[in-house]
Amino acid sequence: MKKVEIFTDGACSGNPGPGGWGAVLRYNGVEKELSGGEAVTTNNRMELMAVIQALKALKEPCQVTVTSDSQYVCNGINKGWAASWQKNNWIKSDKTKAKNPELWEELLTLLKTHKATFIWVKGHNGHPENERCDRLAVEAYSKFI
Repeated sequence: MKKVEIFTDGACSGNPGPGGWGAVLRYNGVEKELSGGEAVTTNNRMELMAVIQALKALKEPCQVTVTSDSQYVCNGINKGWAASWQKNNWIKSDKTKAKNPELWEELLTLLKTHKATFIWVKGHNGHPENERCDRLAVEAYSKFI
């Protein structure tokens, strides 16, 4: 199974507002940049989209390390929140509706194909790939301003 590193970030100008996402995929020293955005969205949606689009770019099942500055995404997977929300028909433990269920559903489906580990890093703290992904995300949402 190929080992791939994925770095992601999402950004919004206002929340909600124009948003973008960026991802860097690295395999055997070769890198690929991906980015995209939406005219009206939220930061959390863009954080999820970055991971989803990066995983969708993989052509076969891979062992993946996802590095993100989103506690929402990392905790959603690492702490089992998303799986629990899904099991409970997208209702959280506090009995409120989980946000972004269609994106979580897509991410959970992709994670059935890939063996993924999620690592959280502090954003805007000098992590080179995180800073790079932030630049991609900002560039992507700038097209909607």
